[in-house]
Amino acid sequence: MELQPTANKGGDIRASDTASGSGSELWGGYVNRILSSFAPHPNYKPRKATGDGPFDLEEANAAIAESPLSRRLKGRHLQMIAIGGSIGTGLFVGSGNALRTGGPAALLIAFALIGMMLYCVVHALGELAVVFPVAGSFSAYSTRFLDPAWGFAMGWNYAMQWLVVLPLEIVAAAITIDYWNSSVNKAVWITIFWVLIVSINLFGVKGYGEAEFFFSLIKVIAVIGFIILGIIINCGGGPKGGYIGTIYWREPGAFAAGFKGVCAVFVTAAFAFAGTELVGLAAAETANPRKSLPTAIKQVFWRITLFYIISLTIIGLLVPYTETRLVGQSSADAKASPFVIAIENAGIKVLPSIMNVVIMVAVLSVGNSSVYGSSRTLAALADQGQAPRIFSYIDRKGRPIVGIAVASLCGLLGYLAVSNKQDQAFMWMLAISGLSSIFTWGSICLAHIRFRRGWKLQGHSLDELAFHSQPGVIGSWMGFILNVLVLIAQFWTAMFPLKAKTDAEVFFSSYLAVPVVLVFYVGYKLVYWTSVVRAKDMDLVTGRRELNIAELLADERAERATWPAWKKIYHTFC
Repeated sequence: MELQPTANKGGDIRASDTASGSGSELWGGYVNRILSSFAPHPNYKPRKATGDGPFDLEEANAAIAESPLSRRLKGRHLQMIAIGGSIGTGLFVGSGNALRTGGPAALLIAFALIGMMLYCVVHALGELAVVFPVAGSFSAYSTRFLDPAWGFAMGWNYAMQWLVVLPLEIVAAAITIDYWNSSVNKAVWITIFWVLIVSINLFGVKGYGEAEFFFSLIKVIAVIGFIILGIIINCGGGPKGGYIGTIYWREPGAFAAGFKGVCAVFVTAAFAFAGTELVGLAAAETANPRKSLPTAIKQVFWRITLFYIISLTIIGLLVPYTETRLVGQSSADAKASPFVIAIENAGIKVLPSIMNVVIMVAVLSVGNSSVYGSSRTLAALADQGQAPRIFSYIDRKGRPIVGIAVASLCGLLGYLAVSNKQDQAFMWMLAISGLSSIFTWGSICLAHIRFRRGWKLQGHSLDELAFHSQPGVIGSWMGFILNVLVLIAQFWTAMFPLKAKTDAEVFFSSYLAVPVVLVFYVGYKLVYWTSVVRAKDMDLVTGRRELNIAELLADERAERATWPAWKKIYHTFC
């Protein structure tokens, strides 16, 4: 573009003045756009804060249904979140500690049982989320179908879980750099990763979705690649050669500590699956949950089978539980990853470093999810009057910006890693988040059971549901019972730990989430005297996006009737 000359006060003509002015205007425009994006959303309405009066369940249900959160997630985002969203250090590194504790058979049994339970949980969540794609998802379902006091406890339990996970994951990402013996101060890497995670979430739900799509794609490719490589190594195709087979199942053996070893691995398995429920939380910000969610929910089965069961079977064949390197310095120590150890034992030089990059990506993915999960849950709690009203603030871009800010500030706790109190601080952070997922999953199953009871009692049939859980109510009962059994098993192993004496600090570091949840539940119950929601009184209308669902489903079922058999089978599982 040709610049027009202008005259200044002294009469000198400078073409650059126009360019400078245009640049300033352009820069000012960008700044104004950024600042204006933090203005209130046109549909934002401040909600009643905690303590303003008795709890109003009807108003709470309406508030989360009318949340102005952005609905920009697409089907591909949900599918990748469902397939690879929760694959993190629990699988890549934590499985090594589980292998050392229980042995290869205990590892498979524990992960298979938790996987079976998660299959039931996710299908129950999918059914609820398709009918009610509301803000807050599972904590809101506990409030609507169980008891507002339990919903309050579950909401804060879930928010706190992710708030403490963020600094842990930021530190974990910095620790992965140590694999290459970096001399750079850990605080530098903590700053870099904190800025990256916060920046992603400032782009709103679309930024979160795109980042998770990219992160999940890397993790999925890595796990599939490892499975193929592991089979080749086991059959003697590695640089060192030699058939391995099931030698490590015979010597040192399949179990390291018998039945108690299996129970000890349960919590590690639960931690590895944590975040699976995020696909339900994302339903409120999905353009068409009725179309996108069922496909994403069905793919969880393949993730459990392919990425957990098959990969851990291979790990058990390639790495003995007596391997000394399985004792790592932290939950993100790549040197203690059985995936890395298996590759190193095969004599492959470059791949361990690539695997460490994947572990770092997995850690950043969980950190990204922690900001998303905590901010959305806090916003939903505020909408229902169960948290300070400021958390309900949604800006022009559909972001719960106050929740994002609080989560980001909690991330700064990662700098404790460079203090002399880091071990104590991180131990109690882990204690808060340790069993949180078990309570969340159990509540989802119980909410689904109660929803089905209310749905039937109020004269509805399953034909009116756009998606219903494949394992049904029986699966939800099974999922709920398995969650209770995990809590019992963890109580036993926390009270009487393996190869150690009973110790109060050890017990509470493993079981702290239980008294925390009970304090929230009982405290809210005593203040508001809420009661269990009766099936005949359940609100089964507020929050449903498509009330003409009967006609839509009739058309879709007529179309499916014309499909060939292979297509019907495919859509049953995918």
